[in-house]
Amino acid sequence: MVRGISLLSGGLDSMLAICLLREQGIEMEGVVFKSPFFGTKSAEKAAAQLNVKLHVIDFSDDILALVRKPPHGFGGAMNPCIDCHAAMIRRAGEFMRAGGYAFVATGEVLNQRPMSQNRRSLETVAETSGLKGLLLRPLSAQLLDPTTPELDGRIDRARLGAISGRNRQPQMELVKRYGLTDYPSPAGGCLLTEKGFCRKLKDLFDHTDGIPPVADVELLKFSRQFRLPAGGRIIVGRNRMDNVALKALLKEGRTILHTVNIPGPTAAVLGEITETDLQTAAAIIADYGDKGSLTAIVVRIVTPQGSREITVKPLQRCDYQPWML
Repeated sequence: MVRGISLLSGGLDSMLAICLLREQGIEMEGVVFKSPFFGTKSAEKAAAQLNVKLHVIDFSDDILALVRKPPHGFGGAMNPCIDCHAAMIRRAGEFMRAGGYAFVATGEVLNQRPMSQNRRSLETVAETSGLKGLLLRPLSAQLLDPTTPELDGRIDRARLGAISGRNRQPQMELVKRYGLTDYPSPAGGCLLTEKGFCRKLKDLFDHTDGIPPVADVELLKFSRQFRLPAGGRIIVGRNRMDNVALKALLKEGRTILHTVNIPGPTAAVLGEITETDLQTAAAIIADYGDKGSLTAIVVRIVTPQGSREITVKPLQRCDYQPWML
């Protein structure tokens, strides 16, 4: 029995790659990578529909190192797609060898993405990952160089695909053939392609020596964040759910601020902060609060070591809006 593993993002192409190979009697399992920038929910759903075993690999350290220094550069935002994919393939290759699998497959389609899935990019990924000859793209295999399991007869190359470009009709025909009923629309799904998120990420990298902690990167998913004049950074809650989540960060050793004498948002400090910036942060959340005509707002500053209260005058929105990331 030939056994293979396939990268399973949860997208349609990755599902079809597994279907094409299983049609030949090959035993397939899926691999998905998790990081602060992409999760595993879609892959888990796809694996359940396909009834394949899914292995989850933590990719956080790998992708953060690539964002700091991508050998092949970024895409349209801070997405090091070629290097990221090569690193995923390399990690999948390690998993392949450790588990005794015959090859690694992906759902990539030749020329579907002009930058990351042209012939040169696909070859670069195979070479950079160290899996040349063992990296199979079933949907486009007949248009690419044959892999080792095709050459030695373990996989019938004639039964693999010859899909190229962005036309989805060939995939739709395969959907009918395999009876797939639940799959997501084509989409990136990676926060590194979203420019609003990347502004906050770039700011974090600019103010961090080396690689920032994963916990700090996760906090970038809160939308209202400020880089204050003395260098401090705060996250300000937008709603009750945000406020509850930010208050919970106290258990992680974070400093938390919240208004006392009026309803208002909670703020959390990201990294180090000066007393000057603490005062500024308090004045910002005072302005966001339900202050009415009050000009003296009490703000409690809570740290793992204790708490204290200060009274501040709310800042004007026009004064602190330029600090928003």
